[in-house]
Amino acid sequence: MGGKQRIYKQRIRSTQTLKKVFRAMELIAASRVGKAKARALQGTPYANTLARAVSAVVAHTRGDHEILRERDDTNKVAILVVTSDRGMAGAYSASVLRETERLVEDLEGQGREPVLYVVGRRGASYFRFRGRPVARVWDGHSDSPKAREATEIADLMRHIVHSREEDGVREVYVIYTHFISMIKQVVQVHRLIPIEVIEQVQVPESVPLYPVRVERTQPGPEDEEPTPLYEFEPNADEVLEALLPLHARARIHNMLLHAAASELASRQQAMHTATDNAEDLIRDYTRLANSARQAEITQEISEIVSGADALASS
Repeated sequence: MGGKQRIYKQRIRSTQTLKKVFRAMELIAASRVGKAKARALQGTPYANTLARAVSAVVAHTRGDHEILRERDDTNKVAILVVTSDRGMAGAYSASVLRETERLVEDLEGQGREPVLYVVGRRGASYFRFRGRPVARVWDGHSDSPKAREATEIADLMRHIVHSREEDGVREVYVIYTHFISMIKQVVQVHRLIPIEVIEQVQVPESVPLYPVRVERTQPGPEDEEPTPLYEFEPNADEVLEALLPLHARARIHNMLLHAAASELASRQQAMHTATDNAEDLIRDYTRLANSARQAEITQEISEIVSGADALASS
């Protein structure tokens, strides 16, 4: 076997091996994305219901709770970055990290001091390689987040907001990927704390990337509804104190669920594209190997004919 033909055969075998890996990862992601999508969509109504409940309670209180107002005694801002634990998901983690860099640059331009909290090994390794300190890392469950993890993150965020020590912060941002469909996922930057109570709506075609500050909107004349009457027991302030932690945990858990569904959808699509590309490479290498084999056969025939002519003439 000639040198070129041997090289092409080796490339065909290695590409076939990669194709099997890509196909297996695509099937695994396809088998899990349906459940992740259902969890993300089913968790959204619960988060929206809590948002409406908090809005109703805030309307009957003084509205000066610590989690509702911005601190002015520190310049630190916490940024929770939600990435994946593994690669092979296309530009999923890269898009989140790119928006993180933009947000960090914007905050530093305002004289703020960003403090990074990362979900997923890809984000942790990215900031470690660039020498950026990370205050806390959660990994191991990026494609199947647990409620316990969301509770831990929410409690930590509330603690650092309330803390008057060196780790205290004035704001908390979350950068994650919002799942819209199997072929469309949008990176969003959301200010989690101070809470600005709104009801989540469908993500528009053009989503502002950073920083997101949504004010409460008043209903228009055409959609005004009578305000329900509530009775709070023991009082509205204590009800708000109980609802706000639930609201923060529900929002974070819902964001993690959307990020997990987006990760699996991106991985399925990326692995499907990689499998198709591997098939194209195998086809091209096979064609080149056949051409090299044909050239070698033609050369051997020419050498045999030339030798026979030389013997006959001698």
